[in-house]
Amino acid sequence: MVLVVLLLPISVSAGPVGDFLSSIFKGPDVENLLESKNIQNMALLVAVATPLANNQIFNSPTIENNALVSSVGPSGILLESLANKPTSDQISVYVVHEGDTISQIAEMFDVTVNTIKWGNNLSSNTLKVGDTLVILPVSGVKHTVVKGDTVDSIAKKYKGDINEIMAYNNLQKRDPLALGSTIIVPDGEVVVSSSSYSVGPSSSGLKEYAGYYLRPIVGGKKTQGIHGYNGVDLAAPVGTPILASADGQVIISKTGGWNGGYGNYIVIRHKNGTQTLYAHNSKNNVSVGESVSQGDIVALIGTTGKSTGSHVHFEIRGAKNSF
Repeated sequence: MVLVVLLLPISVSAGPVGDFLSSIFKGPDVENLLESKNIQNMALLVAVATPLANNQIFNSPTIENNALVSSVGPSGILLESLANKPTSDQISVYVVHEGDTISQIAEMFDVTVNTIKWGNNLSSNTLKVGDTLVILPVSGVKHTVVKGDTVDSIAKKYKGDINEIMAYNNLQKRDPLALGSTIIVPDGEVVVSSSSYSVGPSSSGLKEYAGYYLRPIVGGKKTQGIHGYNGVDLAAPVGTPILASADGQVIISKTGGWNGGYGNYIVIRHKNGTQTLYAHNSKNNVSVGESVSQGDIVALIGTTGKSTGSHVHFEIRGAKNSF
């Protein structure tokens, strides 16, 4: 005969469950077990665990909607042991757990603290349990400060936005720049030199899925070619429908705020493992978790975020953008 014991996430400090355990266990063991603890927090019940150095144990992270989602958060775990990390161009979603810090989450996803703050409109490093963070890789230029550099000169050199540079790097306009320090120019244009290099992915070498993606608007015109994270700008009047480029599921639908310059934007995960992003929208028509079909109206063109005119900034992450 096989005895099956079901362990449920309930308090066992009192009531019939406690009485039952008291009847079969004696002494200090049962007293420890019957302390006021939620049983789901007890190490005994960790179901899927990976052993680490010094006998540490943590729940293995899983991939949900093409995003890394940890079951217990990074606190106390060896980050180099994490499996299934998303590729560098993928946008991920992380739910804050008890004990998480913004620096640990940044290290887990191999991004900077400012990347997380920038992409989630955070003014401080304080996080709340249950918050959903968008891990939005920032593209642009990394610049090492040399003698004579100012925020103005760096912005001009890489055709960046002064306000974005100051916001991303926590700078005030009159702050002196420390020699040798690193400045990130969000969405800056790459200049090949000894003191700078791109931190965004190259569009070359990406897989091409001929006929898989639909142009996200009808009509309009392309006003900017490949830039940022494999994105193009397609201009059309405010309110023009934005179409799902392929079948998939909405994993992000952000409304309100700067959101790393994207303003109102959505991200759709596709069955071929890629993601498409639609930014600067005046309105998002879909919510997280919704399934969409190619050609569905998912948003309307706008000018939110970093935008000098009405257009959709359209990215394909993980495949060639032929638009």
